[in-house]
Amino acid sequence: MPRDWKSVYSHPENLDFSPAPLLVANCETLAPGRALDLACGHGRNAIYLATLGWRVTAVDREEAAIRLLREHSAGLNIDARVCDLEDSSFAIEPFAFDLICDFLYLDRKLFPEIREGVKPGGTFIGAMLLVGQALPPANPGDSEPNGSFQLEPGELRAAFAGWKILFYSESAEPGKKRLTARIVARRA
Repeated sequence: MPRDWKSVYSHPENLDFSPAPLLVANCETLAPGRALDLACGHGRNAIYLATLGWRVTAVDREEAAIRLLREHSAGLNIDARVCDLEDSSFAIEPFAFDLICDFLYLDRKLFPEIREGVKPGGTFIGAMLLVGQALPPANPGDSEPNGSFQLEPGELRAAFAGWKILFYSESAEPGKKRLTARIVARRA
């Protein structure tokens, strides 16, 4: 059964507002510009980017998550939007962003849009689960775990073929047990 995000966001005291370490390790050296945070959740990465001077568009399908983001980002340059990335209600504008980040959300159909959305010289930073993670079935009654939200080894690197790969790893995240593919890639 899919995770109940409404329940998660109804208890904000349990949420971690620390930005993703991969983002922190790479953004402080980038000149702030326009950023897109895909499936931003409660906005931990969007808030961090905005405090560095980025103009951030943050999208997530959960109204409760966007409400939390708005509450915690008063005065910051964040355009927080409720959009379902799976139903095409949000299109990534071509050549519009200096940075696009995507942490732990996988929709393979978005890879071409992400590639087109990053300006030449811009950066994509992301981390996504690798196959073999213990995830619940995609639908109630399914006996198999939901593998559609997991990458095959090498798949994320291949999605950014032709880009300068500044960092790539397929391993457990520091301090975590989950296996992820993590990438920092610059568009030529």
